[in-house]
Amino acid sequence: MTTPQPGKMFQSGELYEAYVGRWSRLAAPMFLDWLGLPNGLDWLDLGCGSGVLSEAILDRCDPHTVVGIDPSEGMIAHASATILDTRASFAVGDARALPLPDNTVDVVGSALVLNFVPAPEQPIAVAEMCRVVRPGGTVAAYVWDYADRMDMMRHFWDAAIALDPDAVARDEATKFQVCHPEALTALLTNSGLRDVAATMLDVPTVFGNFDDYWQPFMTAQAPAPLYAQSLPPDQQSALREDVRSRLPIAPDGSISMIARAWAIRGTLF
Repeated sequence: MTTPQPGKMFQSGELYEAYVGRWSRLAAPMFLDWLGLPNGLDWLDLGCGSGVLSEAILDRCDPHTVVGIDPSEGMIAHASATILDTRASFAVGDARALPLPDNTVDVVGSALVLNFVPAPEQPIAVAEMCRVVRPGGTVAAYVWDYADRMDMMRHFWDAAIALDPDAVARDEATKFQVCHPEALTALLTNSGLRDVAATMLDVPTVFGNFDDYWQPFMTAQAPAPLYAQSLPPDQQSALREDVRSRLPIAPDGSISMIARAWAIRGTLF
């Protein structure tokens, strides 16, 4: 089965927040601190979703403007309704054909989005990022490390594949080959960006109990939840219990894991 495009998967800001939005909120400040850019810049938040990165930019970077672009009407509606800062604006758009003129912004930041652009078209998205950035500007992004330390998803897919070997084709580690520092570095370097650098962002993910961990898989719209929701009840129950057996559940019921992201940046000359 083909993974739906992000505009089809991510329609509800509230459901996204419960699934991974809350952890992206912790990654965004780490990402911005690593970039270390000056205040007063014009930003594009590419694939802004519910507005997590836009909010962090407004809170930490004192921008001149922030424009959020996302293919999901639901996500844009959520961001527009919850982020009322007049420096921010939001619009529906495609990463492969951005609705912005050339040389419009100083920075393009993209949070957890590049992997959802189909692999053959990722250079098109990066070329669009470069097109809208002014000379000397920054193109930067981060993506989850699905293959290794995005623990909440890694435990899920390891259990799913143990029960259903065909699930390997749905695993984000299989589908999203760009989510490694080497692949990200090559993508930006081959797009003509200079001074390309990558770093690791480790986000602590603490769940109050197993239900806090599992419930988003029953409601959210993303590859792993969509797979779980597609199963008949008996297989869904077996998956749930296999996942439970793999998690590091503490005596008090809490579950502490890591969500690792890889961040990348480059400069347009």
